[in-house]
Amino acid sequence: MLVNIGFDNAVAAQRVIAVISADPSPMKRLREEASRHQKLIDATNGRRTRTVIITDSDHVVLSSLQPETVTQRLRDARGGG
Repeated sequence: MLVNIGFDNAVAAQRVIAVISADPSPMKRLREEASRHQKLIDATNGRRTRTVIITDSDHVVLSSLQPETVTQRLRDARGGG
């Protein structure tokens, strides 16, 4: 099942292991590290990054949606209500 993360971009719900707010400094380091290893996917469409999504393949996906929105969409996709 795919989950919309904004601007017609989607991630596989079963591959997501974490949804994190993009504000803390450790997230900035995580983004830089993922970029160095070519594992960074920017799905913000030029907007401000609000959410960092980490997958089981160590890819880091950036979204401009609020973390609460992404989390709720994942819950709905996984049938967790």
